[in-house]
Amino acid sequence: MSGNRVVQDRMVTADSLAARIEGEPVMEADTIEDADRACPDCGGDVLTVGYMPSVTAFVTGWKCQDCDWSETDRD
Repeated sequence: MSGNRVVQDRMVTADSLAARIEGEPVMEADTIEDADRACPDCGGDVLTVGYMPSVTAFVTGWKCQDCDWSETDRD
C-alpha cells in the first residue's frame, strides 16, 4: 500500500506511526500495511508496521486509525 496513511486525522509515515506506537522515535520502520483485524476498543481499521526501536530488536506494532489503541508483539 501507500507509504503514508491517515491516523487520527493526521498524515503519518511508517516512521511516525512506529514512533506513535513506541512512544519515542525509532531507528527504522518498514512500510505501513492494513492489518486484517478491527480495533478492540472502537471497531475501527487497524494498521500494522514493523520497526526497529534499537539495533538489536525488531517489533511489529498495530495502531487503530480512529482511536488511541495500539499494541506490539513484545512478550
